[in-house]
Amino acid sequence: MAKVSTSALSLLLFARISALTVAVLVLIWALHFKTSFLPHSHSQEDLIYAVLHPLFMVIGFILISGEAILVHSWLPGSRNFKKSVHLCLQGVALASGVFGIWTKFHGEDGIVANFFSLHSWMGLICISLFGAQWLMGFLSFWHRGEVRTARVRILPWHIFLGLYTYGLAVVTAETGLLEKLTFLQSRGSVLKRGTESMVVNGLGLGLALLSGVVILAAISPKYQMSQTKMMYSNGKSLSS
Repeated sequence: MAKVSTSALSLLLFARISALTVAVLVLIWALHFKTSFLPHSHSQEDLIYAVLHPLFMVIGFILISGEAILVHSWLPGSRNFKKSVHLCLQGVALASGVFGIWTKFHGEDGIVANFFSLHSWMGLICISLFGAQWLMGFLSFWHRGEVRTARVRILPWHIFLGLYTYGLAVVTAETGLLEKLTFLQSRGSVLKRGTESMVVNGLGLGLALLSGVVILAAISPKYQMSQTKMMYSNGKSLSS
């Protein structure tokens, strides 16, 4: 088992603290201030779906997909084991994202009424890219006939698309937070310097910080080198 450097451990610890902070803030916002999610409706079912949306999109989609990105830098075991854990975590994140979007389309107004903002457009693009990326990884994991050169050539694009989609998910969440908070403040439901505003702003800052730590860990030279060696050795063993 390869040793993890002090700098890598520091990044992982910082990522865990950032993720925990984000999870706590989104739980406080969704559960403690839940009445802000449906100012026009008193339906308990609608309220549940509205509260589930940020929980599944932030905790289920963003936090779990971020953890999947970090798996290769800390999880012991063989390369196939790491890849399988990475694939499973990304599958859980994808399922959470799909369900989180479905909760927004569950309202009485239907799909069209919820598909008007930049946040909604970016969300559908993000989940589509994420699904395509996961499907490509799933087929690559189970199809072991690729030659070494093809695997090495695809790896940089796989990493780029994964990090781009993760960053896009964070940006989409930020636009959702801004959209929701602006709507509540313009209606006078939430004070601009009130507790809920501070919680939402803190959640946005936490997501920005977390994404920076995760991406930094993923593009670090040691991580890139280990990934290249994994793909090279895997391709060599298949072609031999």
